[in-house]
Amino acid sequence: MEKIVVGIAEGKTAVEQQVLISYALGSCVGVCLYDKSRKIAGMVHVILPEKAVAVNRENPYKFGDEGVRRLIQEMERLGAEKKRLTAKIAGGAKMFETGRPEWEIGAQNVASVKKTLAEEGIRLIAEDTGKNYGRTVSFYAGDGKMEVRTVRHETVVL
Repeated sequence: MEKIVVGIAEGKTAVEQQVLISYALGSCVGVCLYDKSRKIAGMVHVILPEKAVAVNRENPYKFGDEGVRRLIQEMERLGAEKKRLTAKIAGGAKMFETGRPEWEIGAQNVASVKKTLAEEGIRLIAEDTGKNYGRTVSFYAGDGKMEVRTVRHETVVL
């Protein structure tokens, strides 16, 4: 099975015999979209909630709102249909105790992604978010399975 690494602030797509992998999601969120009938998968590694509040806006995949929308477009170019897409997300951890809600980027990333998915009419069917630890996500294009691994916790399959 071919592995495709999705780095920080990247979005990539995969087809049937490929797996998308994103390492070390802390406060970042891995958004996985899937078209089951076409076996087309996509993943974006979001680092900030919204493009509108950012200083450097050049890379849309950095943001929860624009990254999700751009990934949808890329998947549609491969033959996926937006109405068939489902979503799974992981990450959005609270990696440091700040005592200030405005600095809780993980929770803001999760909220932004969920809002964008709802606006785009994409159903969120599974998530492993929050808490205080990082995650590595593997997303299999053949069956839409998302595997979430951590250092000190059991592997979760969604």
